[in-house]
Amino acid sequence: MNFHFKHNLITISLLVLIPILFSCAGSSFEVNENKKISDELIAQANSYWNQRTDSKALNKAENLIFKVLQKKPDDFENTILLAKIKFTKAYFQSSDPSKNNLLFLEASELCRRAVVNHPDFIATYNSIEGDSTEKLFSSLSKAPNSILPGLYWWGKNLAHYLNNRPVIERLSSRELLEIIMNRVLTLDPGFHYGGAYRFFGMLYARIPGMDIEQSFSYFDQAIKSNPHYLANSVFLADFYHQKAGNREQFNKILTSVVKTNLTTHPEVMNDNWFYQKKAQLLLENESSLFE
Repeated sequence: MNFHFKHNLITISLLVLIPILFSCAGSSFEVNENKKISDELIAQANSYWNQRTDSKALNKAENLIFKVLQKKPDDFENTILLAKIKFTKAYFQSSDPSKNNLLFLEASELCRRAVVNHPDFIATYNSIEGDSTEKLFSSLSKAPNSILPGLYWWGKNLAHYLNNRPVIERLSSRELLEIIMNRVLTLDPGFHYGGAYRFFGMLYARIPGMDIEQSFSYFDQAIKSNPHYLANSVFLADFYHQKAGNREQFNKILTSVVKTNLTTHPEVMNDNWFYQKKAQLLLENESSLFE
């Protein structure tokens, strides 16, 4: 093979390879750039979430998470964050019952889809025999720790949605809710500052025919395990003492919450700020709540 032929062959090979190499490099650059943008959006969203006592910051967090999920719709962690944002708006900010119910339902559905589409849940689901309901309930009762936040916020939002629905709907969903939150208790009884105990306290205060003292026992357990988290005391007053007609205890607990120094526990200051405002609102409506 003469020199000129070899030289031409090398030149042709380079001309063929160079576009391919640039294409691969461009593709890699695009992936890295998209990840960088996504990471920046997530960081900004979390920063605004940490300022959630400001309604404008909460809206900004929601808008940024929407952008993240448009590019990464299966992002489990940020789907759950969006559900938490919707819960915060429904429970603390809006005074429109129909709007609140819609937000609770949307948040519940976000978490449900995140759970059932999670690879770890799918693996469990596919290993179980039976009809779809049996498979779902059995899979939830064996759900792995990786989907714990999704389980909790699914059950929590669904329960708040059902609080304002007809009794028949609450009763028909009771088994699903109990399975979800019993799994949360098994995986981590302290998750979200005794959240599952708080959940059961609320549930048994709202389910007809239940022993109301079961509600008190769950709230008492939540308070004993996390006395610094004001939601436990606010829920005890709002759901148990109001249902039991204990006006004096209702007032005493909520007055104590309102007087709490929030700086004592800075790690939960944002949530406690919201629950302190909730306590104040309940006190302002005390007369009508105990008519």
